[in-house]
Amino acid sequence: MKATLFDIERNSFVDGPGIRTTVFFKGCNLKCAWCHNPESQSPRPQMLFYRDKCIACGKCAQICKSPDNCTLCGRCTLFCPADARKVCGKEYTADEILTEVLKDKAYYENSGGGITCSGGECMLQPDLLAELLKRCKEAGIHTAVDTAGHVPFSHFEKVLPYTDLFLYDIKHMDTAKHKEYVGVGNERILENLQKLMESAATIWIRIPVIPGFNDSIEHMQQVKAFLDRCGKTEKVELLPYHAMGESKYGAIGKSFRNFAEPDKDLLLQLKEIFV
Repeated sequence: MKATLFDIERNSFVDGPGIRTTVFFKGCNLKCAWCHNPESQSPRPQMLFYRDKCIACGKCAQICKSPDNCTLCGRCTLFCPADARKVCGKEYTADEILTEVLKDKAYYENSGGGITCSGGECMLQPDLLAELLKRCKEAGIHTAVDTAGHVPFSHFEKVLPYTDLFLYDIKHMDTAKHKEYVGVGNERILENLQKLMESAATIWIRIPVIPGFNDSIEHMQQVKAFLDRCGKTEKVELLPYHAMGESKYGAIGKSFRNFAEPDKDLLLQLKEIFV
């Protein structure tokens, strides 16, 4: 059993408590208009080509054995002097991932950190995810799952026994606007969150703050009211939009949709709603 990942990031401070290793699973069933990891959306490995880095030296064409049918062998990436090409996506077993995670176990123990499984959407590969989380728990490592929640609740039931913390996205309370910007309605996402809260799981809510989409006091009050009705969450994090993923869109041949950064004063007001 293997899972396709697009990155394993060590020494992360933003994906849960303490120092963490974030494991990024490839593949997502949402199409968020502001996605800063567009290379995570396809579940399959793919070639990234950064045209702005290319110096047109021709070495990739000289070394390629399949110019008309890329096999993602990666030979061109090894010989590119400008790092203009990169194979994104690789299959790993649970043992292979755990080997990487265990390298920083001392840091987890000293900081209260651990592993965070993210994406894309890690919950689309629930069997390997559950196996990985189980092995981490057996090794005494704190576990977190970062999810947008648009999966059958049976996927949550597979990982619940081995997950110490869920980082759960809420993007918008209006299902029509959610579908316009994310590609799907929010019904399953909110239903799963309510069930998860009823299961007494530890949950941090994460809300990407996107100007023109959900950056209003009225909307955040609606989120707060929903959370109050459903139960108790340990923490609510507001994540301001940034455009750091722009270069990746060109690298996979997609157009980039930019948004403004949230107003700092408004962001402070929005945070006060959840205090």
